[in-house]
Amino acid sequence: MKRQNQSSVVEFILLGFSNFPELQEQLFGVFLVVYLGTLMGNAIIIVIISLEQSLHVPMYLFLQNLSVVDVSFSAVIMPEMLVVLSTEKTSISFVSCFAQMYFILFFGGTECFLLGAMAYDRFAAICHPLSYPMIMNKRVFMKLVMFSWVSGIMVATVQTTWVFSFPFCGPNEINHLFCETPPVLELACADTFLFEIYAFTGTILIVMVPFVLILLSYIRILFAILKMPSATGRQKAFSTCASHLTSVTLFYGTANMTYIQPKSGYSPETKKVMSLSYSLLTPLLNPLIYSLRNSEMKRALMKLWRRKVDSHIF
Repeated sequence: MKRQNQSSVVEFILLGFSNFPELQEQLFGVFLVVYLGTLMGNAIIIVIISLEQSLHVPMYLFLQNLSVVDVSFSAVIMPEMLVVLSTEKTSISFVSCFAQMYFILFFGGTECFLLGAMAYDRFAAICHPLSYPMIMNKRVFMKLVMFSWVSGIMVATVQTTWVFSFPFCGPNEINHLFCETPPVLELACADTFLFEIYAFTGTILIVMVPFVLILLSYIRILFAILKMPSATGRQKAFSTCASHLTSVTLFYGTANMTYIQPKSGYSPETKKVMSLSYSLLTPLLNPLIYSLRNSEMKRALMKLWRRKVDSHIF
């Protein structure tokens, strides 16, 4: 182990799934396909919404921001994870570990608030359609987006700075796939009780409060759907709400279990699987759930595709 002045760790070792070497090659292939699918799916959303003027409305601009967050979230985690899976053990410098944790918290926190803002937007559109243009005007939209990104920066700055203010004097092996708060905190050579209280409180405010607001919004939305005269319209709306809630529950549920008790009694392998749920699956599923089931997005994609084909022909 490398040390500085015989006391400070200057690099960490990411163990990944080194306890299951026979699985690492298959996992590498699966995660690579998931990563490429995540990049492609979210990049298509970003490009379509940027180029199609009819989609420059709050619902799709929120979705575009979500796709930027998901691409960035994956880019922070997946390349390092693939390196870890391609070798038995992977070293990561103290500074690189700090940077990775910072951006995981930054994009993760931003996504928490963005999903809440998106649920509020749908609530306003479905439950108050006549006053929706005033409720979700450009100024309100910009405030919600700015609040989401700034909140992500604040969460990441406070938590990462606090975690790395603890002394790390050894051991330096992180039993995880990337530098996430709970496994790194286990290596701290100090009493982390106050931080754990902060983590519990912060998780309640950052994860649970938006999640509860989303659930309340969707309950109101479902009541509004039940009043729809068309059975086809009700079925379509129920289907859309169910898919949205599946993605939201997956993201908030696993993030909540991971962060509400940083030193919880879950086994290291269970913690890895929970982390993969919101860091791997959510960015992949969001484009499928929010776009492929959306007729306007599909029409915009076909319009851009025909425009490209026509330009090649003529």
